[in-house]
Amino acid sequence: MTEWVQLLAPDGTVHPDVAIPLLDEQLVDMYRWMVLARLFDQRALSLQRQGRIGTYAPFSGQEAAQVGCAFAVEKDDWIFPTYREVALGFVLGKSMSTTLLYAMGHLHGTRSPEGVNLLPGQIMLATQIPQAVGAAWASKIRGDRAATLVFFGDGSTSKGDFHEGLNFAAVISAPIVFVCMNNHWAISTPLSKQTATATIAEKAAAYGMPGVRVDGNDVMAVYAVTKEALERARRGEGPTLIELVTYRYGPHTTSDDPTRYRDEAEVQEWMQKDPIQRLYRYLTHRGLWDEEKEEAHRQQCREQIQAAVEEAERTARTRLSEVFEVVYGEMTEDLVRQQREAEQFRREEGR
Repeated sequence: MTEWVQLLAPDGTVHPDVAIPLLDEQLVDMYRWMVLARLFDQRALSLQRQGRIGTYAPFSGQEAAQVGCAFAVEKDDWIFPTYREVALGFVLGKSMSTTLLYAMGHLHGTRSPEGVNLLPGQIMLATQIPQAVGAAWASKIRGDRAATLVFFGDGSTSKGDFHEGLNFAAVISAPIVFVCMNNHWAISTPLSKQTATATIAEKAAAYGMPGVRVDGNDVMAVYAVTKEALERARRGEGPTLIELVTYRYGPHTTSDDPTRYRDEAEVQEWMQKDPIQRLYRYLTHRGLWDEEKEEAHRQQCREQIQAAVEEAERTARTRLSEVFEVVYGEMTEDLVRQQREAEQFRREEGR
């Protein structure tokens, strides 16, 4: 039976025998990030409905899973996210304005913070998994301390890249942690139609690696398990598969209507396990947070988000010719030629 890990219960209580793996200051910091991420997500969804950004993938409900992982990362680690790991990006230093530019189709929207090995969010299902294994293998060959963390959804576990990536990583004992964000729905396909196994974590046994199933709405458990898996990878003990059991409250993307395939009662049931509310209950019970701090923080978040929106909207649109400049470190002759042709097309067509 696959191990199940939960430290912080939905009511905000912690078992007396559980050692909290974080300092009080870290827990408060995590909470601040989670609230900021939720408010950003709500604003971004509103911006899309107003036609001010393009297609957007909401992540409300999955904040603990992302923030907990981000806090476990070390500076030299390599991170391969999907398009939905927005909160993770914020903690690692990606700005909200850059994130909005991505949703606006701007070339610079995929830029990562300086000095952070954060890859652009992958849209194609599971293709980042073998790429991440390659990065981990490179770290092993170089003999450096960096570990790799790769994210994917439950739907990606049905792709061949998932099997190939995990199998190869286990064979070469690559320093990598595979994180499955199991939010129960691959667009409109439920988990019950995705796999015949009771859990995703138990698939790890077939590859010869540990598999851990975690309450993905418990930021403490997410941090503790991810931190240990990364340390295990750095010690040369090979890969780990982590299944973070969570839920997305909203649509798969803004082009999706979840009311056509899932019941509202299911959504309400998961909202009772909300990651932000459970940490709020814990912090207030400990005297580490209160309503005054809550309102002040939310107001500060709203102001930061508004500033990011304004910065993104006043950024000049990407020129077609710019895309040729970022393919390689230096432009090849073919790229120079294609860039000239693109510029000529723009002048002739007036766009």
